[in-house]
Amino acid sequence: MPSITVRSIQPEDQAWKREFLLANYALRVVSRGVLHDALGLPGFLAALDDAPSALLTYHIVGHECEVVTLHASIQRHGLGSHLLATAREQAQQLGCRRLWLITTNDNTPAIRFYERQGMTLVAVHHNALEASRKLKPEIPLIGLDGVPLRDEIEYEFQL
Repeated sequence: MPSITVRSIQPEDQAWKREFLLANYALRVVSRGVLHDALGLPGFLAALDDAPSALLTYHIVGHECEVVTLHASIQRHGLGSHLLATAREQAQQLGCRRLWLITTNDNTPAIRFYERQGMTLVAVHHNALEASRKLKPEIPLIGLDGVPLRDEIEYEFQL
């Protein structure tokens, strides 16, 4: 059985983090009208059999922890689940009352994942990507499976 380890991102992980974000996500991420530099955010790395394979970055404001990026390059091995659980524990230890995240209306794999994790759908921000494109013009008009990219979907854990 493969082994999964999760640890905080360290300064020596920055080159890996940059390459991972460029290959699987983006260095700049917009959520709820805020442009984040994902490379500069704290986070966690998950390794499958000692090979770094997944990343979660987060941003804390007040008593809320936002998961800004979450991606596993190897699916269905529990990497994302481990990262989300670790982020939830970290947020609780830091006194956060809420852990939340945004995905987009085209990202049905992520929506199914967050539902399986027990997160609560709290809002659909209709046409939010229209404003997001003003901060990050490279956001495409069409997303996964040819679905028009329009809405931000917000999930949360109350802590």
